[in-house]
Amino acid sequence: MNVGTSIKVALVILAFLICVHEVVAQSAPTRSQVIRADPATVQVTINGRGEAIVFIPSRGRSVEDFDALSNRLVRAGYQAILPEPRGIGGSTGPLADITYHDLASDVAATIQSLVGHPVTVIGHDFGNRIARTLASDYPRLVKQLILLSAGGMVPRSPEMEKVTTRFWETTLSREDRLTAIRQIFFAAGNDPRAWQDGWYFEVARAQRASDARTPLKEWWAGGSVPMLVVQGTEDIVAVPENAKRLAAEFPERVTLVEIPHAGHALLPEQPEQVQKAVLAYLRR
Repeated sequence: MNVGTSIKVALVILAFLICVHEVVAQSAPTRSQVIRADPATVQVTINGRGEAIVFIPSRGRSVEDFDALSNRLVRAGYQAILPEPRGIGGSTGPLADITYHDLASDVAATIQSLVGHPVTVIGHDFGNRIARTLASDYPRLVKQLILLSAGGMVPRSPEMEKVTTRFWETTLSREDRLTAIRQIFFAAGNDPRAWQDGWYFEVARAQRASDARTPLKEWWAGGSVPMLVVQGTEDIVAVPENAKRLAAEFPERVTLVEIPHAGHALLPEQPEQVQKAVLAYLRR
């Protein structure tokens, strides 16, 4: 057998092993479990086998936003752990007077109960604030962070702040709400209908109130773990300057990947690009 033939055979074997690995990963049945995280109760969906990855969703939204990404990671051989935030699905707990630390403790209880060692945590928008709080408060439970749409330090414009406040605090018609979603969360030309439904406004208002109760210095740095920051270049909510500041402030810990033609929604806007960036980082 010559060298060329040997290489071809090796590639075929490698492709076969990758396929087998993905089939085995997918064979684990999806299951649901309830975690006691006094004073909260957390409903968690667990999918796949392998190294655990925990997901924390955007403000006022469910972990269902991570369906495409989590399924892709499961196929790649990882285990997806998806705890619903308080007030969504079967997750319960106080929402009045909460801080990021309260919500991070729910995720910490989930990791301690289901895994018991450091994991990768992926957070989108508000979820990455909780992820960074988690890494700061519970450093022994977090291996690395993957932050999607990372805001916090550099504010959005005053005009956009008014628009987002109206979105969260008023009742809009279905048509007007879709218009607002397009304006606030999606880059020009991207279809906003993926986010037309799936909002939990009472939860969102409680989460917004927690912003003022949690000083930036308590969570901005994300502890001392490595971070991948995936940032839409057209995000007008978590403006891209935040991601650049993280990368500049912690150059040894932060890897920044910018996604063109993506706004704040990011996951439904450019799913393949986000999946590619996340998988490349996990496999680095």
